[in-house]
Amino acid sequence: MSRLLNTLKHKVLVADGAMGTILYSEGLDTCPEAYNLTQPKKVEHIHRSYIEAGADIIQTNTYGANFEKLQQFGLEHKVKAIHEAAVTIAKRAANEDTFILGTVGGFRGVKKGDLSLSAILYHTEIQVDTLVTAGVDGLLFETYYDLEELLKVVKATRARFKDIPIIAQLTASNTNYLIDGTEINAALQQVISVGANIVGLNCHHGPMHMKNTFSHISLPNNAYLSCYPNASLLDIDNNSFKYSNNAQYFGNTAKQLIQEGVRLIGGCCGTTPEHIRQIKASVASLKPITEKKVIPIHKQPEKKKQAVQRLTLSERVRQRPTIIVELDTPKHLDTTRFFNNIKALDDAQIDAVTLADNSLATVRVSNIAAASLIKQQFNIEPLVHITCRDRNLIGLQSHLLGLSLLGIHEILAITGDPAKVGHLPGATNVYDVNSKGLTELALRFNKGINSNGDALKTETHFNIAGGFDPHVRNIKAAVRKMETKIESGMHYFITQPVFTKEKITEIYEATKHLDVPIFIGIMPITSYKNALFLHNEVPGIKMSEDVLAQFEAVADDKKATYELSLSLCKSLIDHVHHYFNGLYLITPFERVDYSLELAAYSKSITNNNQEVIL
Repeated sequence: MSRLLNTLKHKVLVADGAMGTILYSEGLDTCPEAYNLTQPKKVEHIHRSYIEAGADIIQTNTYGANFEKLQQFGLEHKVKAIHEAAVTIAKRAANEDTFILGTVGGFRGVKKGDLSLSAILYHTEIQVDTLVTAGVDGLLFETYYDLEELLKVVKATRARFKDIPIIAQLTASNTNYLIDGTEINAALQQVISVGANIVGLNCHHGPMHMKNTFSHISLPNNAYLSCYPNASLLDIDNNSFKYSNNAQYFGNTAKQLIQEGVRLIGGCCGTTPEHIRQIKASVASLKPITEKKVIPIHKQPEKKKQAVQRLTLSERVRQRPTIIVELDTPKHLDTTRFFNNIKALDDAQIDAVTLADNSLATVRVSNIAAASLIKQQFNIEPLVHITCRDRNLIGLQSHLLGLSLLGIHEILAITGDPAKVGHLPGATNVYDVNSKGLTELALRFNKGINSNGDALKTETHFNIAGGFDPHVRNIKAAVRKMETKIESGMHYFITQPVFTKEKITEIYEATKHLDVPIFIGIMPITSYKNALFLHNEVPGIKMSEDVLAQFEAVADDKKATYELSLSLCKSLIDHVHHYFNGLYLITPFERVDYSLELAAYSKSITNNNQEVIL
């Protein structure tokens, strides 16, 4: 057994505190890890200050020293050099009895990002190999929000290095659950099962919240517990982030954490050598506990699931031909025409009306407000688009809660057009998550938990649509993108408008292996000018020369143009219903008469038992 683990058998060990907090307070203008190469003496001084304060363990200055994070500073080619320098600096600062942990930080935060697990494992392996070769006493994996990521990393590391001590720490924004809803106690047991020797929590919470969490965590049979709290909750002072100056309180609370079974205790964000000095003074005479009474988590009694009487759109379209119509909310507050159009669609028994969310980055009346009034006054189902452009994770969750409260369950998850394409190009894009991330969030709500792992006390019933753009150079690539959206949990898809039978056939051939409903978009052309605009200025949309010529021939005759547009659309609808049950009619310029005529035609041909291939 390693010296570190052997010492923990009979002794509480005190680790160091934050490195970045001190460096930023001194005017750091790059990443903390860069100082391993440019300011090694400053890093060494901080290590030594923690040791002088009583730290038995220090960690290398390598938390964010992976390829992905270092490339933001142009240092991605120096990953190994930064790690090697970090270990050298730590060894210079250490005493004979100081333990040195090689630190590796998690990649995924509350939002997962696009980096695959295989890429994460590749980058982590480089860090780990360099640290172990340089001679650390153990490995510290810290600030892992994502349980899956930590499990994979620990398992892979243990397979490569059988004997090195592994400390693995999760980060939770809830005191009892991870972001995926897993109880923290159960999650730590999983991490032990794949090879961790010491498991615990770090970051996000201050000492009191950590103490509350550890009261629900049992003592492991074959591992030890660790805890690295933040100094306090984060505060803002004169536009600067800061933590409370509470070192004595921090030290007093450390006693309570030791009584909850923690054997390795240090500090995370906001902590300084003074915090570690107070911890050392508080726990120096304490022995590790071997028994504890775990306080069970109080759970809300489960409510009986209420049956949702309606069929979702994805269920309806599997059973019968289904029509949805898009109708943009107005750009002004005169909504008379808009709601008259809604009434007309409702009277025509259209299955759903889709409401865009400031499409093309153009300000319109809130679609959630419009959907609420539709739910109150009409029977037609509102299908509400949600764009990730305009809301951060806080706003998206609040939006979803509001939709559920209003009884609105059909949503279209879209990433959203960037602000620069719209009327306010100086507006800020958010994009905390993309459409896949939003889908995963909505599905989490369907399980009754939010992104923090907090219980919603009831489940939502979102049925999630995704967008599909067939107007790309390589439709196979677009279908692969669709497949990743299906994996994220989307239930059905709506396409961009299609203008040729050949494109409809192409979509069918490219997607027929997928067991997912698809609504094919049909958008009437309102004039020759409209046709020219779509053909020349909208990416991916091309009209045939014959179609352009037909519209040019009737350019000065509104009635003939209207009849030509309907005729062409009906021909496309014939083709849609040969392959698909789902029809998506896009109303041009609030001209709902187009949509009503085409919906009636669609119903007439499908009611005549035309063969439909699902």
